[in-house]
Amino acid sequence: MKKAGLGLWAGVLAPGAAFACACGCGVFEVGTSYMLPEGPGGMAFLNNDFQDQNQNWSDNSKAPAANNTDKEIRTDFFSVGLEYMFNRSWGVEAEMPFAYRDFKTISAAPNNPLTSVEWFSPGDLRLKAVYTGFSPDLSSGLTLGLRLPTGSFSHENTYDDVDRDSQIGSGSTDILLGGFHRGNIGPSMKWDWFMQAEADLPVLTQADYRPGFEADAAVGLDYNAFSLGRLGIVPLAQVIVSERTKDFGADANSPNSGYTRLLLSPGIEFHLHPVKIYADVEVPVFAHVNGNQLVAPVLFKLSLSYMF
Repeated sequence: MKKAGLGLWAGVLAPGAAFACACGCGVFEVGTSYMLPEGPGGMAFLNNDFQDQNQNWSDNSKAPAANNTDKEIRTDFFSVGLEYMFNRSWGVEAEMPFAYRDFKTISAAPNNPLTSVEWFSPGDLRLKAVYTGFSPDLSSGLTLGLRLPTGSFSHENTYDDVDRDSQIGSGSTDILLGGFHRGNIGPSMKWDWFMQAEADLPVLTQADYRPGFEADAAVGLDYNAFSLGRLGIVPLAQVIVSERTKDFGADANSPNSGYTRLLLSPGIEFHLHPVKIYADVEVPVFAHVNGNQLVAPVLFKLSLSYMF
């Protein structure tokens, strides 16, 4: 049974790799609070995320590679976006993703050779409305938006070796619902905590494939007392939980889709107004998958944003 599997994470308002894939790339949409709105104005951002799904996984543990005809999915995710707060209550966000993918699988060609398929494609555009009017300091907010099927979901080689769950685009229109909250710990104001969550519900699908419903959440701490002149340095740590139901449809591989996972992620932010740089590493400490799926043992993220 062929199956592309787990991806790993990182960004509700933090920009993320907004790509449709059964690896669960919605996990990129929750995490650090470094991009949460701080007041009226705009922010442009660039993201690069990398994951190498090269371990076959079944149930709660690593499984023999022979049980999965897919052998590796290596992906570089890129995204460009813009967030603009019209006032202290309302804003909008748009994010356009792209991805370069190298997919290795046992081909349907004669003698079933190991085949590598490489391609670059846009992903699925994300559009959101942002509401932060619950408190004067913008510490709480909600997001509501759509993920649109702008990404390709029909890339193939000669022998049709690329499954729907291995495509960069999903072909579905999804409702996105998210929220966040942040606050201080103790009177020193040096420690902050934050939490974010986002749900992704496919509502309009095509070509006999319905991606699973996905929910992702993150809770974290950061320490904001370090600086070098005007440069602020903020170390942080977070815990991310991700849940995805099975895919359905004639073109889906339902038995080998869906998962639950828990990840730990240390990271660091650099602030030199109006520029912010963020980097982190995400490591899974628990994963339960249905059937056989490829998982990534670690994932890397780098983000650059400019406030205006």
